Amino acid sequence: MGSSDEARAARRTTARRALRDWLVDVCCISLAAVFSMVTCESVANDPPMSDGALFADVVAGALGCLALWLRRRRPVELAVVLLGVGLVSYYVAGPLLVALFTVAVHRPLRTVALVGGVAAAQILTTPLVRPDPDLDYIGDVLLGALLVSGAIGWGMFVRSRRQLLASLRERAARAEAEAALRAERTQRLTRERIAREMHDVLAHRLSLLSVHAGALEYRADASPREVAEAAGVIRSSAHQALQDLREVIGVLRAPESDTDGGPPDRPQPTLADLPRLVEESRRAGMRVTLSDEAGVTGPGPRPGTGISTGISTGTGPDTGPDTGPGHGPGTGIGTGPTAVPGATGRTAYRIVQEGLTNARKHAPDTEVTVTAAGAPGEGLTVEVCNAVRAPARARTSGSPPDRQERPAAIPGAGQGLAGLAERAALAGGRLECGPSPAGDFRLYAWLPWPA
Repeated sequence: MGSSDEARAARRTTARRALRDWLVDVCCISLAAVFSMVTCESVANDPPMSDGALFADVVAGALGCLALWLRRRRPVELAVVLLGVGLVSYYVAGPLLVALFTVAVHRPLRTVALVGGVAAAQILTTPLVRPDPDLDYIGDVLLGALLVSGAIGWGMFVRSRRQLLASLRERAARAEAEAALRAERTQRLTRERIAREMHDVLAHRLSLLSVHAGALEYRADASPREVAEAAGVIRSSAHQALQDLREVIGVLRAPESDTDGGPPDRPQPTLADLPRLVEESRRAGMRVTLSDEAGVTGPGPRPGTGISTGISTGTGPDTGPDTGPGHGPGTGIGTGPTAVPGATGRTAYRIVQEGLTNARKHAPDTEVTVTAAGAPGEGLTVEVCNAVRAPARARTSGSPPDRQERPAAIPGAGQGLAGLAERAALAGGRLECGPSPAGDFRLYAWLPWPA
């Protein structure tokens, strides 16, 4: 603390004297002169004191008052000099008290203690060198101790008050800076959340639209009925995309439902919606197998509810009604959705949705396997696997166009997996992606599921 006080004093010394400093210094010099004149009136009327000695004493007091102009630059040296002159001069009492006050204000406690010790020695010695005509030794010592301790104590009070105000200003500035950082962090998190939600919702819907529109563009031999059916699917998908966008914006505008325990304004997708998500991908021509090993996704689509687009998209056979493994008549995915927490179910749904979207973009001819498993206390796991490269198929009449004749690959922002990793981390889980030992691309996530 001492080194910081010395550095602060040095900066104050080198700084240009302000108008307030000028006024304070003038007031201190005036008060010191008035104090010396009032307290030394009895000395001036003392007959044993010669006129020459009185004149020299007054000159010493005047020089001491003028020396106070240097009290901000050399407070310790000024106080020591005035203590020495005070042994033989009465009129330096006022400047001496101002100098001791300045030392207590601008110098650390250790320096104040040393100067105070010198002042105590001067108080004990002065009555022996020049006794006061109106006081005895004890009274002179007590009066000097009272004046010196008052000046030093007042200076230490002013110093502590200045330090308190400086600390409060620093604390207020720090709190304002922290508030600005918190606001900036909140805005950044909000932007990231909006981007994550928009990507999760719109990327899946728009990729489906791209697949169906590509089928219309490259199947010039399609019948009017098939074109009408495909256009209907496109219209339905576009309407659903707008509805999803409206729901996302509504949820983002509303308070966080997970924190207050209330239900969200609009229903959000959960694990029970995985069969519907898989069915949408199948209607787009993907070959998707959903495996629910723990009955966490709820019942699957009923037989006969599969809707064909009427036009092959070149990414797999039209499945029609859902009759894949685990989806045949009477089988279902489970007896009902297990009590998976809502936030965990939404996170798992988004992970599967992004996995299917990536498979549709980067490996459209491959078969995709979606696996959901877990139990309370053990955690929920979801896995999306697809082959890196689809096997070659022979071209026949009516078969899909060759790859070079198909629509260009669906572009992506390249932030989907990064957003999924952030979403999984926020839920307290982990995300892994990359090649599996079998050579497939594997997207795996583990999410906590309390017992």
